[in-house]
Amino acid sequence: MTISTFDALFSGKKELFKGLAAEEFFERSEYKTRPVIRLDMSNVTMNMGTDVLISSIMGKMRGSAKKLGVEAEGETPGDAFYNLLERTAEKYEMSVVVLVDEYDSPILTNIGKPDKVEEAREVLRDIYMRIKAGEQYIHFVFMTGISKFSKMGVFSALNNLKDISISDDYAAMLGYTEEELLSNFSEHIGAAAGYMKISTEALITKIRDYYDGFSFNGESRLYNPFSTLCFLSDRKFQNYWFDSGTPSFIVRYMKDKKLTVEEFRGYEVSRNFAFTPGEIETASSASFLYQSGYLSLRPGVLNDFSLDYPNHEVLTAMSSLLVGNIFGNEKER
Repeated sequence: MTISTFDALFSGKKELFKGLAAEEFFERSEYKTRPVIRLDMSNVTMNMGTDVLISSIMGKMRGSAKKLGVEAEGETPGDAFYNLLERTAEKYEMSVVVLVDEYDSPILTNIGKPDKVEEAREVLRDIYMRIKAGEQYIHFVFMTGISKFSKMGVFSALNNLKDISISDDYAAMLGYTEEELLSNFSEHIGAAAGYMKISTEALITKIRDYYDGFSFNGESRLYNPFSTLCFLSDRKFQNYWFDSGTPSFIVRYMKDKKLTVEEFRGYEVSRNFAFTPGEIETASSASFLYQSGYLSLRPGVLNDFSLDYPNHEVLTAMSSLLVGNIFGNEKER
């Protein structure tokens, strides 16, 4: 949704923001409608080998080029991406906006397969390093992903990006604060309380327990927007986020590492842990689960932060994965 919002803002879709705070964006003196290059790396074919991955990415490049009315061919995806940047900027006579969603998805899909991970990394590095090379054609870049791995070339070679993962300025960006929940959904909360025959205060406490608790700086706490909205619609406490599709790499990772649920609760970590978590091959289990969103930051006692599961939904989801892995192992034996 964040990527879609940026796309709509820069594409000039003012009607979508009528009455919202973001409407002010269009009134700024420097505002111009700009061409947007958008790549969703979760929507490429990732598990059928490098050649298919390259072909799939090239297809996405051609699709973006067609929408913008340019051609973007090249011997490699990186060449095609650079050509797309250059030709789009030349056609529209202005710098462009680049939006990349789930930039690391092809790597995470192949976790546990070192050779395939390295092959996918090389393909992606070839693309992302062109953002640095083509910065004269770019007005704004925004990238999302789970991991922060230096070998990707995104954060090492691409040093003109700012990582906002644990920035206080953006800590409340991706979720609902409790103030936002109560001020914008009071009618829905009241209706759900009446339907469930409990007080509004009691219901808010339960919603907080189930869906609140995500934190990107150890202080601000956020409700999972997807699960919260699903609950207000269905009026049932369920694991909506988990049930919407648990990534297979999480299931495999927990099984291969023989992880338990309790070993990470209260696990103290430094700010460096959150800001520089390490490579995919060597990252600790705590680091991997934190980056995946299954562990969240809390204030530390002896260190900068501690880790814990954000809420009841995630805790029960992790417990379910553990039980499934235990019974699966027993069955295999």
